[in-house]
Amino acid sequence: MRKENSTNNTNEIYWKNKCGIAFTLSIIGGRWKINILSYLLSENKLRYSELRKRLTGISERMLIAKLKELESDGLINRMVYQQVPPKVEYELTEHGRSLKEILVQMDEWGEANVSK
Repeated sequence: MRKENSTNNTNEIYWKNKCGIAFTLSIIGGRWKINILSYLLSENKLRYSELRKRLTGISERMLIAKLKELESDGLINRMVYQQVPPKVEYELTEHGRSLKEILVQMDEWGEANVSK
C-alpha cells in the first residue's frame, strides 16, 4: 500500500484520470485479471472452481482478491445460489463485455508477435 501523499500515488492518480490507456490498464492489468476476463468472455458463466482449475498457479487468496476487484469495477457479476453445496458463478457484465474488442486485438497482436 502506497502512502497517500507519495509522489508515486500522486502520479498514478493523475495518469488514471488523464490517460485512457493508463486507466484501462489499471482496471484490467496484472497477471490474473486479463485471464479471468478472457475465460468469462469465451465461456459466458463459470463457477469459482472452474476458474480456479483454469488459472494454473493462482492461490485461492489471489483469485478471491482479483474477482472482488473485477466485481467492484463493474466488470463481472457474482451470482450466489443458496443450495448445498454452495454454488457461485461469475459472468461478465455489459461493461465487462465491452472489453471484447480490446481483448481480441491484444490476443491477435500477441499471437503475431510472440516469436519475435
